[in-house]
Amino acid sequence: MNPGNIVRILASLWLAFATLVAHGTETETQRLSGSGSDDTVPWEFKVSGGRQAGEWKTIPVPSNWEMQGFGTYRYWSDWDNSPAPDHTGWYRHRFTVPAAWRSRVVDIVIGAAMTDTEVRINGELAGPAHRGGFYEFRYDITKLLRFGEGNLLEVTVRKFSADESINKAERRADYWMFGGIYRPVWLEARPAQRIVCVAVDARHTGELSARVQLAGLRAEARLVGQVETLDGQPLGRPFEATASAGQEQAVLAATLSEVKPWSAEWPQRYRLRVVLESASEVLHRVEETIGFRTAELRPGDGFYVNGRKIRLKGTNRHSIWPTSGRATNRALSAQDVQLIRGMNMNAVRMSHYPPDRHFLEAADEHGLYVIDELAGWQDAYSTDVGRPLVEEMVRRDVNHPSVVIWANGNEGGSNPELVPVFQREDPQRRLVIHPWQNFNGINTSHYEKYDAGTGWFFHGPDVFMPTEFLHGLYDGGSGAGLEDWWNLMLRSPLSAGGFLWAFADEGIVRADRGGRVDVAGNSAPDGIVGPYREKEGSYFAIREIWSPVYVEESEQARLAASFAGHLRVHNRYDFTDLNQVRFRWQLVDYPSPTSRDGAEHIAAEGTLAGPAVAPGSAGLLEIPLPSNWKKHHALRLTAIDPRDAEVFTWSWMIADTRTLARQIVTASSPGRATATDDAEKIMLSTDDTQVTIERATAELRSVSHGGRRFSLAGGPRLVSGEARLKRLRSAQEGDSAVVTAEFDGDLNGVTWRLHANGWLQLDYHYHFGSHAEEKYLGVSFDYPEKLVSGLRWLGQGPYRVWKNRRKGVGFGVWEKAYNDTMTGLCWEYPEFKGFHANLYWAKLATTEGPITMVVNGDDLFLRVFTPAQPEGASVEPHFTRVEFPRGDISFLHGIAPIGTKFHPPEDHGPAGQPNMMPRHGRTLRATIYFRFGE
Repeated sequence: MNPGNIVRILASLWLAFATLVAHGTETETQRLSGSGSDDTVPWEFKVSGGRQAGEWKTIPVPSNWEMQGFGTYRYWSDWDNSPAPDHTGWYRHRFTVPAAWRSRVVDIVIGAAMTDTEVRINGELAGPAHRGGFYEFRYDITKLLRFGEGNLLEVTVRKFSADESINKAERRADYWMFGGIYRPVWLEARPAQRIVCVAVDARHTGELSARVQLAGLRAEARLVGQVETLDGQPLGRPFEATASAGQEQAVLAATLSEVKPWSAEWPQRYRLRVVLESASEVLHRVEETIGFRTAELRPGDGFYVNGRKIRLKGTNRHSIWPTSGRATNRALSAQDVQLIRGMNMNAVRMSHYPPDRHFLEAADEHGLYVIDELAGWQDAYSTDVGRPLVEEMVRRDVNHPSVVIWANGNEGGSNPELVPVFQREDPQRRLVIHPWQNFNGINTSHYEKYDAGTGWFFHGPDVFMPTEFLHGLYDGGSGAGLEDWWNLMLRSPLSAGGFLWAFADEGIVRADRGGRVDVAGNSAPDGIVGPYREKEGSYFAIREIWSPVYVEESEQARLAASFAGHLRVHNRYDFTDLNQVRFRWQLVDYPSPTSRDGAEHIAAEGTLAGPAVAPGSAGLLEIPLPSNWKKHHALRLTAIDPRDAEVFTWSWMIADTRTLARQIVTASSPGRATATDDAEKIMLSTDDTQVTIERATAELRSVSHGGRRFSLAGGPRLVSGEARLKRLRSAQEGDSAVVTAEFDGDLNGVTWRLHANGWLQLDYHYHFGSHAEEKYLGVSFDYPEKLVSGLRWLGQGPYRVWKNRRKGVGFGVWEKAYNDTMTGLCWEYPEFKGFHANLYWAKLATTEGPITMVVNGDDLFLRVFTPAQPEGASVEPHFTRVEFPRGDISFLHGIAPIGTKFHPPEDHGPAGQPNMMPRHGRTLRATIYFRFGE
């Protein structure tokens, strides 16, 4: 018989046998609480102080008591300000356990409680108080239970620990301080002769070693292991080991062929079943979901997964939700993993404590590399206190293939004496890092400057991977500066990637403040997404910058005249060939701002397979465009990954601004425009439009159309440089009335032209000399913000941009209603105000009527008002506060960058520098057409 058939038959027989005898031999569980914040069980509860203090009421479990109307809200900076009145919470819950469990060993398991926890069953202590607020712990309560009868569970939770090193490590930390039982509580019943836990080392080569902890063995027993697919198909044959009476550990080992390795790109999972059996019966059976994955640091080289050098593209995530605090749920974990993957990230750091079980399960399933972190924010646990916490963390999380690195505390909160505990508990001996330190062969320093430093980081001998960088306060950081950082990292062979701070704004709903979301001043609005996961502009910028498919032509806004359908694509995946990626292309025509039909038109489209391009290589993507493609407005291209998720959509204009402007503003008119001069002004008029130009400045003074006045005025005013009017004249040119102005200074000339069809044309040009540096380049107008209700425009959108955050926007006709969003403090996105890139036309909706603006000029930005910015922030607020030019509506050739919480923008790369003129200076010019009313 074929050996492969023998293996399959033996495995099938083993599976049938194990299934037959499994009844009564598996670990049985019974929930005492709900499974998460969306599934809770009411327990009796009383709190020592704060809201609703001193009276027995009910509270949902799991939850944080502050988020349920009890106690006192507290952020880390409040810790020393006053005593904590809600220092203790008392819980009571009655439950019944099956009589059939009398012969079993029963543990009570608490997923996590903050911070010191005492458990009593029927009035008796289950064991010593557990100390540490982020860890799953258990007690053997078999001897305390009344089987088949009612039992009383009493839990006392103290918000602050009796151990000062725990308070320093966990409670004096830069995040919200909660209290309570915020993760699930359940019972586990196992046979007396049992498997305690299994720790697996499954390599991508198929080598597997499983360290099995045992208890209660009364005679010699056998352990049998079998790897299966998730749908139950055996992989290879069973493998076994023996254990003698009283033995507490055994090792199962096997080498399997044809395994599919786990990676963030291909998160292949398997099930490992382990059966403990005596000569006559099955004693206990457990199973673990695993992945065959190898993760290792090669000092002086890089970080490797499955033998392939990779870069981690990640963010830092707190476990938090606005209405439930640290109590989360499975759906939220899956949502967050998908949001992180949606930014084309492949990694996440658990800051600054281990996450819920279901988050790691979601990371295993969907594919994210995880740094799993022991708490310790700038202060470390003592060795005696920290040792059992490391054991609890590693034993719970050891078999997750997503966990590729352990973090031993954060920013000085690392106790080196705990490193051997990680290594002892983890058979994979994963890398242990000390975030912000250069430790264990990897430099994880936080908040360095771009291209740092002498013998260090970018220029040092060690692999480097900042576990926090580009601190995203308000709208600064995160996507701003990332493109420069990432390009430098790609060129640096020792770069292992990095982790942006942070994933989400840590806002909580304050019942004592009318339900307002509180982000603790400038301490917690650091996210790429908002408290309810609202996406900021940085979300999409990161998505493009970290796209595993890079298109060279994405660096230009318009396709070159020589374009022939060929795009050069780079494969930045680690394990995926581009022939496994699909592409969808579209030729698009956009409506005119004066068109009644506001919808875009897809003129042609198609799909194609990607070219065969291996990871780290480049090739050509050939789009089968029709012969008349140049007559259309734009080309759009979408990459779709092997899991049918969109990677990114790029867009390029085909039409230039001159062509579209001519199509929009050219219209015949039976009348003509005239110019009328007096001592103070020049008036340009048609039958229904009157435009007044200030004689002393050549600026627009007033406009009326159809008897209605429009308040646009005060421009074109230079946003930087000097302008002194030298000469002004008016003239009649055909059916148009013209005002021409000449200047001394940086502004060279301005021409106003009112066409007979009512379009008002502005031409301007100015010159800056050699190597001039300016924050802004362009011209501004005044317009009352209170009159504006919305904006519709053709350009890149829908999000605003900064000089050092140009990515993540695409061409389209976008529309948004007016808002006054302060990014990170209120969450109506996209923000209305700010800079909008590559403008073709815009239509400003006002109470006076629409104002249409059409441009003829390359790479112009439309500035729409000045965003509201937070006041009174205590830590370097000026780095994310951007000074806008005077005026309200601006047409700009150069805009400002934005900084991070800790650095000005110039510290984070070339894009953060001011706008610089070339050696011989440069003349900038543009044409703007205005139309007032419909």
